[in-house]
Amino acid sequence: MVIFEYLASNNTAFVVFTGILGLLVGSFLNVVILRLPVMMEQEWRNDCLELFAKGEKAATTQNSPEPFNLFLPRSHCPQCGYKLKILENIPVISWIGLKGRCSACRKSIAIRYPVIEITTSLMTMLAAVLFGYSFNAAAAIVLTWALIVLSLIDLDTRYLPDSITIPFVWLGLLVNYFGLFATLENAVIGATAGYAILWLLNQGFRLATGKEGMGHGDFKLLAMLGAWLGWQALPIIIFFSSLIGAIVGICLIAYRNHNRDIPLPFGPFLAGAGWCSLFWGGDLLNWYFS
Repeated sequence: MVIFEYLASNNTAFVVFTGILGLLVGSFLNVVILRLPVMMEQEWRNDCLELFAKGEKAATTQNSPEPFNLFLPRSHCPQCGYKLKILENIPVISWIGLKGRCSACRKSIAIRYPVIEITTSLMTMLAAVLFGYSFNAAAAIVLTWALIVLSLIDLDTRYLPDSITIPFVWLGLLVNYFGLFATLENAVIGATAGYAILWLLNQGFRLATGKEGMGHGDFKLLAMLGAWLGWQALPIIIFFSSLIGAIVGICLIAYRNHNRDIPLPFGPFLAGAGWCSLFWGGDLLNWYFS
């Protein structure tokens, strides 16, 4: 309890603490970003096997004998399978010490790992700076981590896992039961309206073009943001995510020869706009309506 009293009385120490915590959590987020989509695909595959298997034996023999989850197997080199030692798994420092290469096979380790760790640390520290030592800061930090994971999984795979979005809808409502970011009434309306708005837009797009305009995960992500920030934040989130998404899409088509028939993941734009609204929602609303 002494450490919490010290952090509460020393804002600089609190910010430094959250920065270190962000590095550690960022390392774990790397694991979630890489493994959760694989776990989802394995679950879907097993469900299909169970559905179409003609007998119990056929269904059970297809299951992998080795466990695969967020904790097993241990962190390892994706090239050679070398299991990392503790000193080789320190956020950022290990990557720098190894000069971005596996100590066993000497092949490159993607720079995205330390980048995600540093980004998580900086965003966590920003929440600590803006909210101070408070329940608001703790809630904002947890939401920040979830948005980082959702954004990068969507970029990599076009998935927005229900295992994150749906629990965070309920967590947002629970947080706002205590009125941290919005009233409970506004949070309930925000969650409902967030899902309904994108669902209706997608239905209209499908009727007009015969194509899906966006994935259903986007509906749940906006519902999640509405549950956390209230319905008042939805116009800002939709406006900025659509604007930035359109700009990025046009630039990719113009300068990178991106196939316009291949949809861009919308989740990162929603998450980014929601995260900005979390911290600067009032200022953005004033600017938007002026």
